[in-house]
Amino acid sequence: MIMITHTITHMIMGMGMDKGALYRLMAWLSPSYPVGAFAYSHGLEWMVEQGTVTSVTSLTAWIEDVVRHGGGWSDAVIFQHAWAATAAGDGEHLTEIAELAHALSISKERKLETMAQGRAFMTATDAAWSYPPVPGFSLPFADCPYPVAVAMAASGHKIPMEDALNAYLHAFVANLVSAGVRLIPLGQTDGQRALATLEPVLSDVAEAALSAPLSRVGGCAMLTDIASMSHETQYTRLFRS
Repeated sequence: MIMITHTITHMIMGMGMDKGALYRLMAWLSPSYPVGAFAYSHGLEWMVEQGTVTSVTSLTAWIEDVVRHGGGWSDAVIFQHAWAATAAGDGEHLTEIAELAHALSISKERKLETMAQGRAFMTATDAAWSYPPVPGFSLPFADCPYPVAVAMAASGHKIPMEDALNAYLHAFVANLVSAGVRLIPLGQTDGQRALATLEPVLSDVAEAALSAPLSRVGGCAMLTDIASMSHETQYTRLFRS
C-alpha cells in the first residue's frame, strides 16, 4: 500500500495545478469560507496579554516557531499523509490519521479549533464541492480535524499535494497574522511585512513535510501549548482559542 500511495502521489504532483484547482484552493482557504477561522488565535491572544508578543518582529518570530515546531508542522505532516491516503482510497488508514490528528490537540481550545473548523469545512465542501467518498473512511463530519478535511477535499479533487499543502500553510499563517494585527494592534502594512518574512519559512516546512513519515508528527513548541491552555481562563477574550 505504501508503494501504491507514493506512486499516486508522484503521478498527481507531476501533473501540475490547473486553473480549476487554483480556483478551488482560493475558495476553500479564503477568509470568506465558512469555517470561522477568524475566531481562533491559537493561543496568541494570551501571548499578547502577557506582553510577550508586542510588535511585528515578535509576532513573526512567534508564528515561525508555531509553524516550524508546533501545530503548523504537525498539521503539515498530517495533511500530507491524509492527502496520500485519500488518493490511494485507503479509508482505514485515513481514519487512523484523523484519529491521530484529533489526539494531538493539546488543550480543550486547540481541540475546538481543529474539530470545529474541520466539521464546518466538511459541511460546506460537501454541499458545494462534493467529491467521491473514500471507501472505508468511517468518521462523521463532526470528528474530522481541519487539516484532514482540507487534504481529503484537495486529493478528492485531484489537486496536487504540494500546491494544496502550501496553500493550507499560507492560510494557517495568514490567519495568525490577522489575529496579531487586531490584537497588538499592528497596521495592515506590518501584517504584510510579517507574511513576506514568513514566506521562506512556509516553503521550508512544506518541503520537509512532503517527505516526512507519520512518525515525525509532533513538536516542541511548548510555550504555544501553555498559551493555549492559559487562554481557557483568560478574563477578557476576543478569540475562542
